Amino acid sequence: MRERVIIQGSAPQLVFEAPETLQPVVERLRRRDAQGYAHLMRLVGLEDAGPPIRVVVAAEDSPRARAADPWVSGYAFAELGIVVLLPGRVPSYPNGSLEEVLDHELAHVLIARAAAGGPVPRWFSEGLAMVAGRSWGMGDRARLTLALLGGEAVSLGRIESRFGGGAAEVRRAYVLSGAFVRDVLARHGPASAAAILDGIAAGLDFPTSFRRATGSDLAAAEEAFWRRRTLWNRWVPVLTSSMTLWGAITLLALYAIRRRQQRSAAIRRSWEVEDEDQPADPGAPGGRGHGR
Repeated sequence: MRERVIIQGSAPQLVFEAPETLQPVVERLRRRDAQGYAHLMRLVGLEDAGPPIRVVVAAEDSPRARAADPWVSGYAFAELGIVVLLPGRVPSYPNGSLEEVLDHELAHVLIARAAAGGPVPRWFSEGLAMVAGRSWGMGDRARLTLALLGGEAVSLGRIESRFGGGAAEVRRAYVLSGAFVRDVLARHGPASAAAILDGIAAGLDFPTSFRRATGSDLAAAEEAFWRRRTLWNRWVPVLTSSMTLWGAITLLALYAIRRRQQRSAAIRRSWEVEDEDQPADPGAPGGRGHGR
């Protein structure tokens, strides 16, 4: 059994490191009020964030950047309390800004601390970090729909292994992890994640802690999650997404232009037929007239 020492009300303390050229980035991140991290603390169930977290803001030509895959804009050494940000890279899914990358990676550190260093499946840690780092928007639901179009249920074990794959596999692993964790929080309450991590900190393995915190077996929860992913639930996010809406508007506009062109062409043809059928003007040059 592990014992956690909790000091009431301690927010994360961030110690930034960056080259001179990236100091403006650091200043931007420092301006964020410490209360902005309160949602992270509530999500993982910590009252004390623990020792200061080292945030390394690295240049693109640094060893820290070269050590990461090209699509990675941040990563964490959770057990060491170290976060690395790569602001030279455009943040990619599942994050949309450098602030979201920071929240996502801080969540990994706090998840590890809430679990007292106990083993947390990566799919759960990544899914929970997605909840911490950003809201679940229409784009996420569309990505989930695309990930589900094959109709095949993907086990949590397979999702776990996909985090070690290429960019496309990693993105799919993120979206499925985020969807499953959000489903757990929606069905069992926002405090369920903290309860799961607390069980791990107490020495329970993940499936046992999950069952104790939610009252549901992990395998049963996984099966129910996929059962609820009906054809309707898969297609509605795509059909109602802004991308689909603008696509439909564009198609309607193109159709209207085409119809107008067809009507204009029909009118021109009718005019030509009328001109051919109209008797020639006797006074017009070349007219045949009746002569006197």
